Amino acid sequence: MSPVRPGRDDSPDRLYTLTGGRSRSGGDALDLVTLIVAECDPVPGMQSEHAAILRMCRHPTAVVEVAAELGLPVSITRILLADLLAAGRVSARHPRATAYRLPEPELLEQVLVGLRNL
Repeated sequence: MSPVRPGRDDSPDRLYTLTGGRSRSGGDALDLVTLIVAECDPVPGMQSEHAAILRMCRHPTAVVEVAAELGLPVSITRILLADLLAAGRVSARHPRATAYRLPEPELLEQVLVGLRNL
């Protein structure tokens, strides 16, 4: 018997139903750290997971946080978010790509020597 995790129902039937049978969100890929912001309030008749996302994303919330709060796999959460994004109910703020440079090897060597001397 497999262990049951409280608050999670990862049965394939439920996940299939949540996504309408889709396994990929298609279109714009959402990173784990992409911030999601609700653009409207939930409306009656809306899928309960969509409504929960809109409530929790009143303030910018990362995709990974949404998945954790919903208790769903990130892949499923991305599909739900893509649906809301396509409908204009949420907006996505992608992280900026920074021009990060690694320190010079000489500096790293000096730090290593200093740590060894401690």
